[in-house]
Amino acid sequence: MLINIHKKYLIKKFCKKIFLISLIFLILVLIINLIEETNFLKDQNVNFITPVILTLLNAPSLLNEMFPFIFLISTQFYFIEIMENKEINTLKQFGFSNINMVKFLFSISIFVALLIVIIFYSLSSILKNEYLKIKNKYAEDNKYLAVITKNGIWIKDTYNEKIVIINSDKIIDKNLINVSITEFNKEFNMKKNIIAKKAYINSSEWILYEVVTTDSDNLTTNHKELVYESNFDYEKINSLFSDLTALTFFELLRLKKDYINAGYSVNEINIQLHKIYSTPFLLALMTMIATIVMIKNKFQKNILINLFIGIFFSVIIYYLSEFSNLLGVNGKLPISLSVWFPVFVLFILTTIGLLKLNEE
Repeated sequence: MLINIHKKYLIKKFCKKIFLISLIFLILVLIINLIEETNFLKDQNVNFITPVILTLLNAPSLLNEMFPFIFLISTQFYFIEIMENKEINTLKQFGFSNINMVKFLFSISIFVALLIVIIFYSLSSILKNEYLKIKNKYAEDNKYLAVITKNGIWIKDTYNEKIVIINSDKIIDKNLINVSITEFNKEFNMKKNIIAKKAYINSSEWILYEVVTTDSDNLTTNHKELVYESNFDYEKINSLFSDLTALTFFELLRLKKDYINAGYSVNEINIQLHKIYSTPFLLALMTMIATIVMIKNKFQKNILINLFIGIFFSVIIYYLSEFSNLLGVNGKLPISLSVWFPVFVLFILTTIGLLKLNEE
């Protein structure tokens, strides 16, 4: 009975530690991001409240990326506190072994991580979406827009004082298929309509094939091949679809379906989805790593040493994840493996650590 009461107490203490460390990181994120947003808007005619709003909207998404680090540091300081309060000795007197401690914290971490994925991630995505909508108004390339829907690819461009609307059924490799290009003047009166079977968009000078052009006087001209200048190329279109953190889980699934219909690569969407799937395991494993390190170090109280260990592991996992994801996007690794590889590495490390703890 006493051990169960103590477990409830430790659960509250652990969750409180995660909350406090998250709050500290949130404050740091708010300060740094406010400086960045203020610098971004320095040449715009806006009041001080605009960068503040942008900062508040973007902060949860930035904080979400830091949770592996937060869980690791929280676990370390959690152990320092229960060691100082002599609670470790009490637990051991009631048969609470090192292995039991690892299992106990792993269970709590999984539960908290699931709440983060289900609730916090969805909230941060919604806020990130609003952040991008507001910030796009002040971006230099606000006049450009590209969207993928179930009906294909839709692009708005502004080039040489022309407003250009481009539609395409799908994209294959670096080619837009069944392209329609409509040019308007500033008053939105149509100047020209271009229809092509295919457009090669590797550079800003598109090469159109099997082209039919119609001018404002309804005069039609056929071209076997035509060069068309645009602000867009394949790389720029990719960049406009890259910030998937602004989409909730269900929005990602819908977007994936639209991408497939348009023949567009779904690699980055699959990576984002697998990141969501793997987050609970990643956070729980970071907790286990921190637990094993603290037990092996005899609950070292030196804050600087613990911070160094936390930063060291977090940086390694971060760069390992980024490198692995890059290999996935480039097709060097299967998509699922590119995301789960760092998790597998952590799992192996924790397994080795648990075996050594069990031997002790």
